[in-house]
Amino acid sequence: MAAAVGVRGAGRWLVALRCRGASGAAMVSAARAGRRAFLQLGGSGCARRPAAPTLQSRRGGGSGWGLSSSDAQWLTPEERSQLIPDLKAAGWSELSERDAIYKEFSFKNFNQAFGFMSRVALQAEKMNHHPEWFNVYNKVQITLTSHDCGGLSKRDVKLAQFIEKAAASR
Repeated sequence: MAAAVGVRGAGRWLVALRCRGASGAAMVSAARAGRRAFLQLGGSGCARRPAAPTLQSRRGGGSGWGLSSSDAQWLTPEERSQLIPDLKAAGWSELSERDAIYKEFSFKNFNQAFGFMSRVALQAEKMNHHPEWFNVYNKVQITLTSHDCGGLSKRDVKLAQFIEKAAASR
């Protein structure tokens, strides 16, 4: 990489490669143009995107699962004490190594597991909030955290609540 872009430009490329999505692309194009990007930098050195506006259902009505910019903020201690116990009662656990919640789901067979994942994927796309998950045969392991704020947010709680409803409707 350093030989292709020169030693001076390699640092810019490495920073850009550490970033993901449109913000990383903006840093690359700004580095190519020899200008500084007008982006707010996060603690990791990556550009942070502004919070997403509220999303609504494609049919025009609100689905109740919309995402607002306030959803991308850490849960306050008060919100944690109100929201996390309900999730724990449903079988979710808080991870000790990072600020995230985790649950494993078991289904009758692979088709049911994949159908569940498809329902969750469609909702996650609407919310612009995607789970970390792993699937083997009839088991689906899901971890939820908000990478842009570095921990649990209302997005995670809303997606976990949807996931519970999707799992119950199988």
